[in-house]
Amino acid sequence: MTGTNDASRIRDTAAGTAAGYPAAVPAKRWVYVIPVAAIMYMLAYLDRNNVSVVLPYMHGDLDLSNADKGLAGGIFFLGYVFLQIPAAVLAQRWSARKTVLILMVAWGLSAVLSGLVQTRAQFYAARFVLGFFEGGVWPAVLILLASWFPLRERARANALWMACLPLSSVLMAPLSGWMLDHAGWRWVLVLQGLPPLVWAVVWWFAVADRPAQARWISSAEADHLARTIAADEAAKPVAGGGSYLGAVRQPSVLVLIGVYFFWITGFYGFSLWLPAVIKELTHNGSATEVGLLTAVPFTVALVAMIANAAWSDRTGRRRQAVALPLVVGIVALLLGQAVHGALPRMLLLCVTAAAVYAPYGPFWAIPGQLLRFEVVAVAMGLINALGNLGGFAGPYLVGWLTDATGTSLTGFAVLAGFLAVAVILVTLGLRPVPAPPRDRSGDAPA
Repeated sequence: MTGTNDASRIRDTAAGTAAGYPAAVPAKRWVYVIPVAAIMYMLAYLDRNNVSVVLPYMHGDLDLSNADKGLAGGIFFLGYVFLQIPAAVLAQRWSARKTVLILMVAWGLSAVLSGLVQTRAQFYAARFVLGFFEGGVWPAVLILLASWFPLRERARANALWMACLPLSSVLMAPLSGWMLDHAGWRWVLVLQGLPPLVWAVVWWFAVADRPAQARWISSAEADHLARTIAADEAAKPVAGGGSYLGAVRQPSVLVLIGVYFFWITGFYGFSLWLPAVIKELTHNGSATEVGLLTAVPFTVALVAMIANAAWSDRTGRRRQAVALPLVVGIVALLLGQAVHGALPRMLLLCVTAAAVYAPYGPFWAIPGQLLRFEVVAVAMGLINALGNLGGFAGPYLVGWLTDATGTSLTGFAVLAGFLAVAVILVTLGLRPVPAPPRDRSGDAPA
C-alpha cells in the first residue's frame, strides 16, 4: 500500500509541476476533470461533424440543394441559442454536473431521432431540437471549469477541454465516412446518437461541481484551489454593480459578443463545408477517403489550439492570441481560392483549420478575467448564444452563394471578411486584459 501511495504522490508532483505550480501542490484535476469533460463534449460536437460528412452523400434522399444543405447545417444553431443563459444560471446556482447530465440524455435521444426523419422539414426540425438541447452544455462546462482551474491556468484548461472539437473531427470524420460506405446516412446518425447515453453514466460518477465535493482530490489540492480562486475573485472589479444586467451591458462583453459572432461565422462556414471541398479535391472520392483526409486539417488544428493557449497563459496576451491566428486564417482562406492543385489547397486548408481553432482557449479565458463569478455565467451564456448565431449564418451563406454564383469562391471570400471584422473588434474594441494575479510563491503566471 505504501508503494502505491508513493507512486500516487510522484504522479501528483509531476502533474503539479507541469501545471505551473510548486511541486508540493498536486494537480489531479488535470487527469480527472478535463478528460471526462472533453470526451463528453466530443460526443456533442460529433453531431456537427457527422452532418458535414453526411450532407455531400445525401443525394436524392431528401432532395437538398446547396442552400438546403447550408440551412440543415446552420439551423442547429438557431436552436442552440435558447438554453445558453438558462443553463449557465442553473450550472452556477444549482449544479453544472446535473445540468449537463440532463442535457446529455436529451441530446442523445434527439440525435437518434434525427436519423429517422422522412422529409426536409422533419430534418430541419430534428436539427433544431438537437441544437436546442446541446446549446446549454458549453456555458455549463465553462462554469464547471471556473470552479476547478484558477485564472493563471484557465486558457490551458479551456484549450485542453476544447481540444475535443478538432479531436472529434480527427476521430469521427473517418469513422463517419467508413460507416457511410457500409450503411446509409440514417444509420450513421442513429448509431452515433447512442454514445452520449452511455457516457452520461460515466459523467455522473466521475464529475463533481467543485473540489470540496470530489472524493478523489487531496486536501492539499482542494485547499490550494479554494485559496487561489478566492484571490482571483477578490482581485476583479464589481462590474455593473454586481448585477446580471449591469454585467452584460459592459462594453467589453458587447465587444466579445461581436468578436465571437464574426469569428464563429467564419469558423463554421469553413468547418461544415470542409468535407465538401475535400470531396471536390479528390474528384468525388469515396466517403472513407474524404473522411480520412478531413481528419488531417483538424489534427493540425488540435496542435495549434494547445500551443496557442500555452503561449497565452505564459504571456498573458489574450487579445493577440485571438487576433493573430485569425489574420493567418484570412490569408489562408483567400489563398486557398486562388491557388490550383490538390496538394497546395490541402495545405492551405490545414493552415486555415489551425487558425480558426487556435483562439478558443484564450478567448474563453477573457470573460473570467473581466467579470466576477456571480455574473460571469450570464455573460458567457450571452456571448455563446448570440455569437453562435454565426454558426447559422456561415454555412447558409456559403451554400446560398455557391448556388447563386456557381463557385465557392464568393462564399469563402465573405467568410474571410467576417474573420477580418473579428480581428478589428478584438484589436481595437477590447482593452488589454488584466494579467492573472501571481500566486503566493511569487512566480509569474505559467
